[in-house]
Amino acid sequence: MDLSIHTFGKSDTGLIRKNNEDSLAVDINAGFCTVADGMGGAAAGEIASSIFVETATEIFSQPGPFSEEHRVGQVQQAFTLANQRILEHIQSNPAHKGMGCTAELLAITDAGFVLGHMGDSRTYRLRDSQLKQITKDHSLVQEQLDQGIITREQAAKHLQRNVILRAVGTTQSPSLDLIRGRTYPGDLFLLCSDGLTDMVTDDTILEALTRYPDLPEAVDILIGLAKDSGGKDNITVVLMQIESS
Repeated sequence: MDLSIHTFGKSDTGLIRKNNEDSLAVDINAGFCTVADGMGGAAAGEIASSIFVETATEIFSQPGPFSEEHRVGQVQQAFTLANQRILEHIQSNPAHKGMGCTAELLAITDAGFVLGHMGDSRTYRLRDSQLKQITKDHSLVQEQLDQGIITREQAAKHLQRNVILRAVGTTQSPSLDLIRGRTYPGDLFLLCSDGLTDMVTDDTILEALTRYPDLPEAVDILIGLAKDSGGKDNITVVLMQIESS
């Protein structure tokens, strides 16, 4: 690769929840990062997100080329295997029925990126001072938005905005969004759980990322903004910056 990667991530319980059901992993050498948001309450959600992150880490720790084809295979394998492992866990622990997780998994290739997405965690890309959400929420609210049933303003206050239509570990073969693209020096990727985006607007996220170029500082600022707005959920933020070697 002619590009170098810098990455930083952090997770915070927030102000309301007693435990943190989010998990994350970042690995510069393996060229990947991931965020998973557990669902199912108490220990179960925490276990689901941990299974996903541990599975992804295991797969990306195996040496291999940074070709797009190989990376696509790794991303698909991570989702498939984590899904299988969560279902097996539920089978052995019936009390955890209903657990699962949303997940973002970003892998850098020789010339671009491959992103796996499932649920309502999100991935954004900041390029040339423009912030673009490159994933689409798999949620009831997003579906109603797409159909024109509700407005964006209504979506922000919708009572069922936490209803997820796709997640890892909830069905035998959940559909995975696989997104590919080129990367350019200066690109900044943000992976986050909905604990950030439910509390902080895209405009405020853009302002923070533009104002604070230092990744650890930017992560802390974003988590702080979510907590200042109520911190109703766990908040996980991962940043990955692409630079020229």
